Amino acid sequence: MRIDKFLNSVNITKRRAVSEDMCKNGVVSINGVTAKPAKDVKVGDIITVAYLERSVRYEVVQLPQTKTIPKTQQNDYVREVK
Repeated sequence: MRIDKFLNSVNITKRRAVSEDMCKNGVVSINGVTAKPAKDVKVGDIITVAYLERSVRYEVVQLPQTKTIPKTQQNDYVREVK
């Protein structure tokens, strides 16, 4: 699954266009490497999102099979890594 679709599907970003722009501007990285919007995500990858004041790291637990998931099920797909 593409990183921009993944971020939108698991409710990290509200719209896919936002996650696509974040990737194009170098805000998102996978396993320490800056990710382009079409980069594939695999189970076990560490995604880092560098916001203005802090960075948040997520570990991919599983990939969603549907376009969107309920926000209450977000922890089934990603978990925040300290």
